[in-house]
Amino acid sequence: MIELGAADRAAREEFVLGLRPARDAVDPSRPYGFFVEEEPRGDGGTLRAATILLTNRECPWHCLMCDLWKNTLEAPTPKGAIPQQIRFALERLPPADTLKLYNAGSFFDRAAIPREDHEEIASLARGFERVVVECHPALVDDSSLRFRDLLGGPRLEVALGLETANEEILRRLNKGMTVADFRTAASFLLRNRISLRVFVLVGLPFLPRKEWAAATRRSVETSFRAGAGTVSLIPTRLGNGTLEELRRQGQFQPPTLRDLEMALEDFFEGEEGRAPATGLVLADLWDADALAAPPCCAAARVNRLRKMNLIQRNLPLPPCPSGCRHS
Repeated sequence: MIELGAADRAAREEFVLGLRPARDAVDPSRPYGFFVEEEPRGDGGTLRAATILLTNRECPWHCLMCDLWKNTLEAPTPKGAIPQQIRFALERLPPADTLKLYNAGSFFDRAAIPREDHEEIASLARGFERVVVECHPALVDDSSLRFRDLLGGPRLEVALGLETANEEILRRLNKGMTVADFRTAASFLLRNRISLRVFVLVGLPFLPRKEWAAATRRSVETSFRAGAGTVSLIPTRLGNGTLEELRRQGQFQPPTLRDLEMALEDFFEGEEGRAPATGLVLADLWDADALAAPPCCAAARVNRLRKMNLIQRNLPLPPCPSGCRHS
């Protein structure tokens, strides 16, 4: 057994890679998912966001909590494959205001998204108000400025995975960055008129559940102070092998639906002394049905979170027909 707190990066890599289950079969000519969902506008109202989950080469970072590698390629992405995937999805999706191009890694990783494809990708994205891509802070550089310019009309937004503002946990997650690295990348984007979205985890390995709320709050505050317009709260998911092993060791408890509810409720309550909200906070509801919750009221509670995302304020928990206590 490797004690991840003391292990160096090479040992953590070996630990994470050695526990992986099989990779899913994917087609480089097709995205592995696409859908449209509603999001709130920063100035009120709602928008429709078309999200395309691109199939590309695996991210070079092997984060301890990540399961996105399951739908990636082991070799560099073939040139022309990404525009083909985007075109395939857009032909099958209804109209939308925002286009999210999520690629299970970094949009500005040359082996994941060939630089030669950027111009065609930008051409396919014209007509949207905003284009959102994701990137590791280490790869935020002038390539984001060139892509911003290629887009022309749509506003570019880059999503960074801060995950947590707890430096020790961040190191043990094998994220390959510090909070200072995150702030540096965020500052670069904002100076260059690129919007910032941030991913924050709900439910951290190595941290007792009683400390999760404070850790999430601090991470959200750190994100807004760095200039984020939107913070997405993502429940840490089982399924990558490593988290199952940490659960066996007693170092991880999977977050429940109630944990996600409390994280969003806590932000909207606006406790005294908290930094003023300067943007949107969203509960990420992808695969929310897999979160532990009483089956009698789980669907109604997920729907409540969906409504809270849109109106950006708390709603009462729906009464449960079976009288459970919303555990």
